[in-house]
Amino acid sequence: MEVHGRDIETECYRVTHEVDGQKVMALVPERLAADLRLAGRPSHQDAYVWMAGHKQEIETAITRLARGQRPKPPFDTITLIPSSV
Repeated sequence: MEVHGRDIETECYRVTHEVDGQKVMALVPERLAADLRLAGRPSHQDAYVWMAGHKQEIETAITRLARGQRPKPPFDTITLIPSSV
């Protein structure tokens, strides 16, 4: 999984992950990385640390989406960027 930065409009991080030999781009909502004890959105560093710690779950969700399946919550809020599927 590779992180390509934050999409300001969607408040998500763009990530790519290879699924069945194809690079698939997805949007990972930054709110997934938000610490429930803190108000507001996470810092970039916090989001990157969170994504690194949840790499397997994010990759599994992207793989499931690319194969037409539904990921498990809360990773079901991840969406694919249509032109990458």
